[in-house]
Amino acid sequence: MRVSLERPDSITASAVSAREEIGRAVADKIREVEDARDLKRVAEDVLPQIEKFLESPDEKRLRRVRAGVVTAASGLGAAILGLVMSASLRNADIEAAVLVFGLGTVAFAIGLGLVLNGLLFTKPRKRVEDHSSDARSQNLLDAGYTPPQLRSQTTSNLGQASSSSITEHTTHHLKTQR
Repeated sequence: MRVSLERPDSITASAVSAREEIGRAVADKIREVEDARDLKRVAEDVLPQIEKFLESPDEKRLRRVRAGVVTAASGLGAAILGLVMSASLRNADIEAAVLVFGLGTVAFAIGLGLVLNGLLFTKPRKRVEDHSSDARSQNLLDAGYTPPQLRSQTTSNLGQASSSSITEHTTHHLKTQR
């Protein structure tokens, strides 16, 4: 059981090999680029997209959590700035401070959502269900089971019979009327 959990399944293994194949194909295309302008375009536009495509689920999860932390921290900073502004400003400018606080709170909530998305939903967890109680009850049932006694000979003890053929006396079971 432990070996099967530690070994990646065929879908994961094929995804890893597909990523490696795509990486090799892209590297070959980059080697074929002759113009400096084309190389710059590949380096600035194409490579970041390919890197995102080829990243593993763990890397994708980490990237999403980092983006969420940055967004939440920025929102928290804006909300604190709005609170400080509202404490120090007069009546006419207090609306701007409340607006900054509100926008900071919204950005903080969005960042928190991104962090939760990265932690909980990016990579599905593999769970092994506990069927030990079912196995115990099945073992108890199997312990009390006794196989039925066979009335006729089985294939394992045919050789012990006294030189009789398998086909002897089989015509007794045929119907006589047609």
